[in-house]
Amino acid sequence: MKIRVSGVKPVFITGESIKLDSLIKYAAIASTGGEAKHLIRSGGVFVCGAPCTERGRKIKAGDVVRCGGDTLLVKNVS
Repeated sequence: MKIRVSGVKPVFITGESIKLDSLIKYAAIASTGGEAKHLIRSGGVFVCGAPCTERGRKIKAGDVVRCGGDTLLVKNVS
């Protein structure tokens, strides 16, 4: 499956991974943890093209996360 990566916002992380709910807050898609949890649980978040309802899912460099009109490409700080 090909994932379109044009027009995405890069998000840089320092560690090996970041939890999905933390990423959504870090990227300013949600302003609170509760809001991030609601977005994820409602089925509105996709990780690498597949719907994801696990707020603790570990997101790694190279993963593409889509939430509403925002598409994020996770990258490591090098």
